[in-house]
Amino acid sequence: MDNYQIAENFSLLGKLMDIHGENNFKAKTYSIAAYHIENLAAQLTSIPKEQIASLKGIGDSTAKKIIEIIETEKLQALEDIISKTPTGVIELLNIKGIGPKKIHTIWKEMEIESVGELLYACQENRLKLYKGFGEKTQLSIIESIEFYLHNQGSFLYPQVQAVEPQVTAYVQKLFGAENAVLTGTFKRQLEIIDELEYVINSPNDLIKPKFVSANPPELLEDKPDTLLYKLLNGLRLRLYTGTANFRQRIFETSGSPEFVNAFAKDYPTADYTAITTADDNAFFESAGLNYIPHCLRETVAVIEKAEQAKLPTLIQPGDIKGIIHSHSNWSDGSNTIEEMAKAAKEKGFEYLVISDHSKSASYAQGLNEEKIAAQHQYVDELNNKLSGFKIFKSIESDILNDGNLDYSNSILSTFDLVIASVHSNLKMVEEKAMQRLLTAIENPYTTILGHMTGRLLLSRKGYPVDHKKIIDACAANKVAIELNAHPSRLDIDWRHIDYALNKNVLISIDPDAHTIDGFDDIRYGVLAAQKAMVTKEQNLSSFGVTDFENYLAAVKRY
Repeated sequence: MDNYQIAENFSLLGKLMDIHGENNFKAKTYSIAAYHIENLAAQLTSIPKEQIASLKGIGDSTAKKIIEIIETEKLQALEDIISKTPTGVIELLNIKGIGPKKIHTIWKEMEIESVGELLYACQENRLKLYKGFGEKTQLSIIESIEFYLHNQGSFLYPQVQAVEPQVTAYVQKLFGAENAVLTGTFKRQLEIIDELEYVINSPNDLIKPKFVSANPPELLEDKPDTLLYKLLNGLRLRLYTGTANFRQRIFETSGSPEFVNAFAKDYPTADYTAITTADDNAFFESAGLNYIPHCLRETVAVIEKAEQAKLPTLIQPGDIKGIIHSHSNWSDGSNTIEEMAKAAKEKGFEYLVISDHSKSASYAQGLNEEKIAAQHQYVDELNNKLSGFKIFKSIESDILNDGNLDYSNSILSTFDLVIASVHSNLKMVEEKAMQRLLTAIENPYTTILGHMTGRLLLSRKGYPVDHKKIIDACAANKVAIELNAHPSRLDIDWRHIDYALNKNVLISIDPDAHTIDGFDDIRYGVLAAQKAMVTKEQNLSSFGVTDFENYLAAVKRY
């Protein structure tokens, strides 16, 4: 090992000791040693071992560890502390603006263990509630995390959506709109995008020169029918190239391999010349099949459904009539309830369900019983002021370890509806997760099950659950299942919604908004719901205010 690698071992050891809150003097000693090792003129491997302890910034204890590294190429003390540190916590060291001391607070006090969880907490205004984390620090951390994530290769759908129009315009400018067609996972509305894909009606040798510029994208892959570039923002750009079978390639890249292979097998004589760069409706007509939108081109099952009947009219963003699941500045939101209500009304919504965090969520300034009474009085006053709009009293009640909600029945009965969610002790085996969720679903005051698995896309897998058993329990207890529309959640996963619809369980597309701008996240929930073939009739937040009130009365179990 060279000096730089040895110094890295000591630098990381010192940082991890600070993160764990261990002996500050020792941690500082290792950091100082790392500095001096990195600046040595001679390589440590060339210095007699008995002389190492006398080097500036190196004592006996550190010298022994240096010798250990030289002889074994590892530092046992570092390996030991790494083994008891979550990988995501170590990754936080890559984020500019947060050092080991702040990471200690983030991990030990906020119980955050990954970069994605930290970003989500910032977006929910949670960091500024802790000592040493002001609003400016929070905004700076958000910028640093977004920069870091943009260089990791995988993106949430809205991150790609923000740049796709410019990329498409650029590609079509180079090759002509008639020769460059957007395709792939983005067109299918998948929640995670690894590559932005285009079919280009041109060979590689004519394409590559057009990407030569002052700041050219990096060419990662060059195959006869494919080029893969990495853009400056970290997003990969895949081009399906060549002039043969251009229209056929537009279709073949528009669906998953499973979908495309099944279609080719069942419809070998389909007329690919009917495909235009604008749409492929006529192509499906030529095959004698009902049209299948891009967002549904995932499985064989959708082909079978299209063979049997015309597919249902999918839910649209404009079908959402109310904002269900929102947080105000009474807990960890940014706006007052009145500001949120007026903004929702201006956007054309008929009602707002205010569902601040419950008392167990102390990290989010959850509401105790006294604050609940005050908030309800305030909501009554606002409802008297607002005409043609209604605010519903709700709470996002924490599901405790035993599955109970964190208020007494007498308090729960004062709400118009209750959203039950897990926010704590997320590292559960399936048996424990199921026990908590099923108990909460059976609680007669639970109206909606919030973000079923607690996942954060690209950050946290979420706890394991048996989706069918959860859905069966919701059906039996008249509990709706939230499709949390925050693009980091999109939980329930759209892949499990079909079973819920078959069981007549309502989905509730909710923004989980912590700001007025958060209302717009509904769009991402709708895009996910479309992939599950949800109609507006199957979504609770599509109910107008009167139908919503009637629904609440009909499912009341107490």
